[in-house]
This record gives sequence, C-alpha cells and structure tokens, in this order.
Amino acid sequence: MGKMRIGIMGGTMNPIHDGHVHMAKTALQEADLAQVLMVPAGSPPHKTGVPSAEDRYRMVAAAVAGEKNLIPSRVEVEREGATYTVDTMNILRGRYPNAHFYYIIGEDTLLDLRNWRNFKQVLQMCTFLVVSRHTGAPARQTQEEKRWLRELGGKFVNLDMAPMDVSSTEIRQEIASDLPTPHLAYPIQAYARLTGLYGQPALPQCKGWMEELFRRLSAKRFAHSLSVAWTAGELAGLHGVPVDQARCAGLLHDCAKCMPLEDMQAMVKKHSLNVDASIMDSGALLHGPVGACVAKMVFGVEDEQVLQSIRRHTTAEPGMTDLDMVIYLADKIEPTRINYPLLDQVRIAAQHDLKRAMAISLQGSVNYLHRKGERKIFPATLATLEWLKSMGYVPPHQGAFT
Repeated sequence: MGKMRIGIMGGTMNPIHDGHVHMAKTALQEADLAQVLMVPAGSPPHKTGVPSAEDRYRMVAAAVAGEKNLIPSRVEVEREGATYTVDTMNILRGRYPNAHFYYIIGEDTLLDLRNWRNFKQVLQMCTFLVVSRHTGAPARQTQEEKRWLRELGGKFVNLDMAPMDVSSTEIRQEIASDLPTPHLAYPIQAYARLTGLYGQPALPQCKGWMEELFRRLSAKRFAHSLSVAWTAGELAGLHGVPVDQARCAGLLHDCAKCMPLEDMQAMVKKHSLNVDASIMDSGALLHGPVGACVAKMVFGVEDEQVLQSIRRHTTAEPGMTDLDMVIYLADKIEPTRINYPLLDQVRIAAQHDLKRAMAISLQGSVNYLHRKGERKIFPATLATLEWLKSMGYVPPHQGAFT
C-alpha cells in the first residue's frame, strides 16, 4: 500500500480568504491528495499585532466547513511559543507515520525558504507544491532559486493555477474602512466584523460568545450561525429593526442545534419549559425553545425579544414581530444556504416585505413536507401561514400577492 498523500496549507491566515481555499482545492485535485491540512500559525515569529490563534483557527474552521477533504488543524495553535515549520513537520510526521507530505506555497514563499529555521531539514520532509503569484521577482530569479534548493535535496512541483489577485492586507484594510470584501467568505466577514478584529467596532456580547458557541456547534453549524447573524443584521437595517438585537439573535439562534435530543428533552423538563408535546421528539423543532433557554442560562441573554425570536425560529407563530421574522428569514436565506425551491423568491421578497417573504417561505416548507409524505405539520406553522393569508399575503401558487 502506498503512502497517504497529505497536503499542508500553512501561514498566518489573517484572515483566511478565497485565495487560500482555492490554492488548497487546486492542490487537492492536481496532486491527487487525500486531504489538505489547513494549519493557521500559532504564534508567527516575525509578525506582531496578529489576532489570537484561536480567532484565526475558528475562521479557518468556518471557511472550510463545507469543503470536502480540507481539514482545519490545531497543530500550531496548541503549541506554546513561536511556531516554526520544522517543528510542525516533525509533529505531523509523528502523527502520520505512513504519509508523504506536500507543502503548498506561493512563489513569494519559495524565494523566502532559505530564511526558514532549519530549512535544509524541511526540504527533506516534504514536496513543495508551488503556485504562481505576482511577486515582482523575475522568472529567472525564481528558477535559479528553485535550482539551488533542488541541489540541496528540495522537491518542487508547479501547480497549474491562475494566480488570484487577493491579499490579506487589502482585506484587512477593506474591513477597517467598512468596504465590501468580495474575496472573503460570508461567515468570515461576519466573524471579523462582529468581533472587531480589523478595526471595526465589535459587538461586545457577540465577541464574548464565540468561544462557547464554537465549542457547542459543529464547524458547519458555526459557519451557518455566523452567516445568519450577518444576514439578520442586513435585514434589520432594511426594515427598521435594531441591528444589534438581530445580530445577537442570529448568532445564537442555533445554539442548541447540536445537543443530543435526550439532552434537550431533559432541559425542557428540568426548567419546565412551555413546549408543545408534539415537538418533543423532533430535534429539528425542539432546538428553538431549548435554544432560547440556553441563550438565557449559558450566554446570559436577558432581552426577551431576542429570546422570543430564537424560540420562534423553528416553527413560526401567528403575531410574529419584525425581529422574529428577520431571524426566521435570515436562517432560511443566508448566503451559504444550498439552493432549494423558492429560495430566490424568498430572498427578493425579504428585501422589501417581511410578511410577504414569510408567506412564500412557509408555503415552501409546507409543500416540502407534503412531498416527503408528512401528513402532520406543526400547528403553529399552519396557523402562521393562515395569519399571513388573513392579511392578504396569499402564497404564489394560490394567487397573486396584494
């Protein structure tokens, strides 16, 4: 059996952006790798003013949560003191004794390899996959450096990838100036801005919640929650809802989602939560009311409007407030959502009329459950749809909106 081919994507990742992810995915495919370890530097020896390793690790985990075989690694985050590649490689070789490692670098890093600690030793530990970048260095200089490194035992393979014109420095400047960041995934935009990493004012309560929320959720659910928080803030701004309330509720709306069903049921009984018996066996619905309890008891939320919007986001209820509808809709339309019937219609409607968007979304949910053969739909969901119809918001297949 041949050795497992494992890629390594290292660096400060401050923050991780589309260029990093594209390089890793290109290496995964072109070099026929089993996986790529995404390794944010723990304490970079030559850089100051860098966000904590934990902040950067959480952003990495969120950025690759939906990418198959891109694996966030804590190998440098968990090590004390300055982190050097030679030490990282020694640790990884111990963890994966039957692996061959492929270290992914840009041409700019190739020209800096001679400055790495014990670089001759590193050359013996892996093959370097090199991505072209606009370094400003003449091609002749790059080739001469590569030839010299090969004489020392280095192994290099060029990746066929067009360079992406994106830099972490420019992204940090865009965030600090409150400008669009097109090369930054939505969950990472949300994390950076909510926590105030790069010059934007933080939302203090959200910043303090990140560690506990990350611990409670899967990486994919954490990324979704970040996207919901940001989408909720955008919708709130359009519809006159307090933006900070919306972002807080959006961030915590799924805080109980990854709890085992039996733990949720135990919490309902322990705290005598007013929960309809018909949802006690459904984690997909029960995590709403249980999440409101977790938000209050674990995260310290006292705002009843925020708690109510978390409680209602799974089933909806007649008489929903604008904040309730913002959270319900943000959960359904956040930008990382996989496409589903009526998604585009709900997104468009949500920009202009929350109730219209709710009617479209709820009817879509009812249609989906009917297609699955579900005969029983939670009564509050149907009642909410009837409440909207009573105000003239008739779902599209039943007639035009007024």
